[in-house]
Amino acid sequence: MGLFDSSPRSVRLDDSRPLRVQQAGKPAILWGDAFGTLATRSLQAIIVVGVAAVVILGMLQLTVVVIPVLLALILASAAAPVMSWLRRRGISSLWATLLTLLGVVLLLGGVSWLVVAAVRDQWSDLAAKAQRGFESLMAWVQTLPFEIDQSQIDEWIATATDFLTSAQFGSGAIAGVSAVASFITGLVLMIVTLFFFLKDGPNLWEFLLRPFRGDQYDRAVRVGHKTVQTFGAYLRGTAAVAAVDAIGITAGLLILQIPLAIPLGVLVFLLAFIPIVGATLAGILAALVALVTHGWVIALIVVGIVVAVNQLEGNFLQPVLMGRSMRLHAFAVLIALTIGTVLGGIVGAILAVPLTAAAWGVIQVWDGPDTPARWARRKPKPEERVDTVAAG
Repeated sequence: MGLFDSSPRSVRLDDSRPLRVQQAGKPAILWGDAFGTLATRSLQAIIVVGVAAVVILGMLQLTVVVIPVLLALILASAAAPVMSWLRRRGISSLWATLLTLLGVVLLLGGVSWLVVAAVRDQWSDLAAKAQRGFESLMAWVQTLPFEIDQSQIDEWIATATDFLTSAQFGSGAIAGVSAVASFITGLVLMIVTLFFFLKDGPNLWEFLLRPFRGDQYDRAVRVGHKTVQTFGAYLRGTAAVAAVDAIGITAGLLILQIPLAIPLGVLVFLLAFIPIVGATLAGILAALVALVTHGWVIALIVVGIVVAVNQLEGNFLQPVLMGRSMRLHAFAVLIALTIGTVLGGIVGAILAVPLTAAAWGVIQVWDGPDTPARWARRKPKPEERVDTVAAG
C-alpha cells in the first residue's frame, strides 16, 4: 500500500470480521447526515406542493369542465345502486340510464313547480307585509338613543339608487349574463357526462385501469370502489338528513303561518349540503322572513325550531344515516369548507367535504381492503402494547 493511497482501509477485530473505516480528513457524505435528510424531505415537500399547485391552478382555469364532471361523478355514484338493481332485472344499460335520468328530471321538475307556485301565490302578501315591516323598522330607528334623521336615511336610499343605475351595476349585470351562460354550458355538460357515467361507467373505469398490473391494479380497483362508495353514501346520507331538516322546519313554518314556507323549506334542503354553515344561513333567512311578517317573538320561535331540528340532525340522524366511516372531524370539515370556498365559491364549498371524505376513504384502503396507508394507521396505546406483550 502506498504512502498516499486514499482508498478505505480494512481493520480486523478479534472476531476476524473486517471493519471499513473512514480515513482521517476525508469529507463526510453531504446528504447522509440529519441536516441532509431534512433538506431532502424539504425538497420533496416543495416538489409535491408545487405539483399540487399546478394541478389546482389548471383545474381553476377549467372550472366549466371540472365542476360538471365532478358533480356528474358524485350523482352517478349515488345512483349506482339503482342502476345495479335495474341491470339485475334484465334491463339494458341504455334503458336503465334513461329511466334513472327520467326519475331525476321528474323529481326536480316537481320540486321546482312547487316552489314557483308557492312564490306566485304568496308574493303579493309577502310584499305588503315586508313594506309594513320596513315601516316598523324605520319607526324603531327613530327610538334609538342616538339620532338618525330623515336626511341621512334619504341619503342612504339615494346612494343605493345611484348604484343601481350606475355603470358599475351595469357591468355587474353583464358579468351576470356571462355567468348564466357558463352555468347553462356546465349544466349541459354535466347532464351529458352523467348519461355516459351511468351507462358506461364500469367500462370507462376498466379502460382507465389498463396501464396497471399486479398490486398496483388491485390498489387502483380498491381506490375506485371506495371513491364511488364514499361519494354515493355521502350524497344519499346528506340528502336524507337534508330532507328531514327541510320537513321539520317547513312544518314549523306552516304551523306559524310564515309566508313562503315551502320555498324556505326547499332552501333549507339545498343549503344543508354545505355542512355547518348551510344550516345557519337557512335559519337566518327563515328568521328574517318571520321578523318582517310576524314580529320578533315569532322570529325567536323560528330560531328555536331551527336549532332544535339541527340538534336532532347532528346528534341522532347523521351518526345513523352517514355511518361512522363518513364522519369527519369538525376541524377537518371547517378547513375543507374554507379551502373549497376560497377556490371555488359556493360550488367549491359543496364539493369540498365529499372530496375530503373520498380522499380519506382512499387512504383507509391504500394497503388493503381494511388496511390504511402505513403513516395513517392508528398507533396502539401504551396499555394495548402491554396487553399484547402479555398475551404473547
